[in-house]
Amino acid sequence: MTQHATRIATAGHAVTVVSQTSAVTDWMIRYFGQWWNAEPATAPFSDPLVTADVDTTTVATYTQNVTSHSHQETAYANARLLYRRTDDHVIMATQPDDHLAYRAEPGHLHIVGYEPLPVCLAAARLAREVVRGQLLTDGWSILHASAVTDLDGQTVLTLGGKGAGKTTTALLLARAGWRLLANDRVFVRPDGDGIRVLPWPSAAAIGLGLLDALDLYDSVRERTQRGERLHPTQHQHVTDALATGRRKPLWNEKGKELKPQFFPNQLAEWLGLTLATEGFAAHLLFPRITPVTAPSLTNDDRILSPEDFFTGTTEDRYPDVFGLLSDNQRAAERAVGPLRRLPRHNITLSHDVKDNTAFLADFLTSL
Repeated sequence: MTQHATRIATAGHAVTVVSQTSAVTDWMIRYFGQWWNAEPATAPFSDPLVTADVDTTTVATYTQNVTSHSHQETAYANARLLYRRTDDHVIMATQPDDHLAYRAEPGHLHIVGYEPLPVCLAAARLAREVVRGQLLTDGWSILHASAVTDLDGQTVLTLGGKGAGKTTTALLLARAGWRLLANDRVFVRPDGDGIRVLPWPSAAAIGLGLLDALDLYDSVRERTQRGERLHPTQHQHVTDALATGRRKPLWNEKGKELKPQFFPNQLAEWLGLTLATEGFAAHLLFPRITPVTAPSLTNDDRILSPEDFFTGTTEDRYPDVFGLLSDNQRAAERAVGPLRRLPRHNITLSHDVKDNTAFLADFLTSL
């Protein structure tokens, strides 16, 4: 049977995804190719491997291997996962609700499922985790920030908690001619006299209200009405809202906003944004959104803190079940000092897109 492969690489680290289903390897190019280097590959493969196939028989075998022995349970990517470590240090796991199963050993992670789509999603998540583990070992850390770069790679990092305005700031600047480097997380590492920044490839969540304010809602809705699809992790309520023309924000019962989910390539093809593959940190922004206040600098003194980094203890969506990561807390500690020495700016933004854009463009041009 024909074997397809995609090699995914960034900053000197790589993983190769191999599958008998071309949809899996095509998905890797679509998902990673805009921010990391993803291209077709041929054997022999020297990188760590993620093998991902549609194989119902092996799903049953792997699942039986887990459930017939003592095992542990956790949530992984918002789904129940059962797992165990065998006597020969192989990790077996299953997500019965998604009909997925896994076998992990050093240098090789095997994913099997009933249908191509769940296999694609799992392969993308875990290929990223393999490279993430390599980057962490190499001294990189993960910062909770959005990022844009200018043509010279000078990067503005925007930090803050949920609702602070990280995505809004990044999208406004990207629409104004900056290059979008990241929507929610970035890799950072001190490098000589600077701080190198890499993107964290992921689907980008952009609220219905923000899409409308940016005059992007109608074009997104038209594409979905023609049968084009956004990322499948998008909640059905959002899909229904686009179908009916709802523009106001959607919230679930826990108070979390439900947003359209864009593939990385759709940020360029649907929204007209230019994406960046790396940069060097130049400024830190700490925004907060106050609806009735004109955008301006503030006297707040918010600074970077260890809580702005993702570590093994703060990661909530992807626990390290498969032993792919090193919790390199020292890397984050080494990055805090150089990042704190960067110029930092506390700002207030309003709900007026034009005012916000003009303020951000003028302010950053003056720096």
